[in-house]
Amino acid sequence: MDSKRDFLAISDLSREETAALIELAAGLKGGSVPSRGLEGKSVGLIFAKSSTRTRVSFEVGAFQLGAYPVFLSLRDIQLGRGETMRDTARVLSRYLDAIVIRTHGHAEAVELARYATRPVINGLTDLLHPCQVLADLLTIRESLGTWEGKIVAWVGDGNNVANAWIDAAGLLGFELRLACPEGYEPDRTLFERNAARTTITITEEPEEAVAGAHVVSTDVWASMGQEGDAERRRQAFQGYTVSTKLMEQADSNAIFLHCLPAHRGEEVDEAVLEGPQSRVWDEAENRLHVQKALLVMLVGRSVGR
Repeated sequence: MDSKRDFLAISDLSREETAALIELAAGLKGGSVPSRGLEGKSVGLIFAKSSTRTRVSFEVGAFQLGAYPVFLSLRDIQLGRGETMRDTARVLSRYLDAIVIRTHGHAEAVELARYATRPVINGLTDLLHPCQVLADLLTIRESLGTWEGKIVAWVGDGNNVANAWIDAAGLLGFELRLACPEGYEPDRTLFERNAARTTITITEEPEEAVAGAHVVSTDVWASMGQEGDAERRRQAFQGYTVSTKLMEQADSNAIFLHCLPAHRGEEVDEAVLEGPQSRVWDEAENRLHVQKALLVMLVGRSVGR
């Protein structure tokens, strides 16, 4: 009997599993793989944070696979009124075939996975956003053929998406350069663990990170929950806008990625976001396809009740 698998970080997969998942996602997107593989299944979506892409892509993806999506905000379930995560995990495991969680502390997702007997997927925590980077990897494959031998540049806040990029670089072996202001660097433990496996550098100079890069990626300067700090962050991130001039430092065939929502004129100029190198809309669509592949991979092998 197979044991259940969780997906809380890119590193929860092997290099071979990641490549297979991206291949499956491409097949689901192109229609070459049957898309009704989870008939009769159910997927719970615990969301402590508001969402556009994560919620819609998981709900639609589950539906397209034949599964029933159950959206659970903290206003809808007793978790929001003090029930423990461990009790919630054990109860929901009796009803559902998989649980997606989008929350604040990464420890909450870890605890859910520990006590749930069904696969748990990290839809976002303050530490990591692995589903986003899976979508980015599919987008890179579509635009550049492969991530192998490529240079990925990150410009801006060392946030959960940046941390997930670090995890992916360590697993897959591509070069990653991160340009972050002092005091806004990514998680040090993740960096040190993965920098021992591939070339990962942190600089305060965006031009240094972007020079010759094949992929340039960024995110908002103030994420959810940081709105009160937005003005201080705007000051700290002056000079970290991905502009047309900065993109000229990258490889001539480089693509631009952004997980969205975007603040035009802050972390990215309108001309870049809407320009010919931008792949942000393909990237957003690809959330649907990689998450469908994740559900097929995890739910299809989970144990029966």
